[in-house]
Amino acid sequence: MPDDCIFVLHNNTLFIIECKFQQVKGSVDEKLQTCDFKKKQYKKLLAPANIEVEYVYLLGEWFKNPKYKDVLDYIISVNCSYYFEYIPLAKLGLPVPPELVND
Repeated sequence: MPDDCIFVLHNNTLFIIECKFQQVKGSVDEKLQTCDFKKKQYKKLLAPANIEVEYVYLLGEWFKNPKYKDVLDYIISVNCSYYFEYIPLAKLGLPVPPELVND
């Protein structure tokens, strides 16, 4: 089961969100390499409903370490995405309040 998900009606997309925060090396290191398979499984599950699927990691500062460059590059290469600390509303296709828009 995902940590969270958001269905955005106006673009018919389900965003699967996995939150990974840690402070020591552990099993999360390998879990970051599974997004492609999981995204394909969710797409297969939701295909009859014609729902698009996006797979997103929300990562803690730990993963900014240069040793994660290859796995972060992999996440992007398989059309998944990641963000640190928060996910921008615009990336989810949600409206952004004017006071939060950078000029």
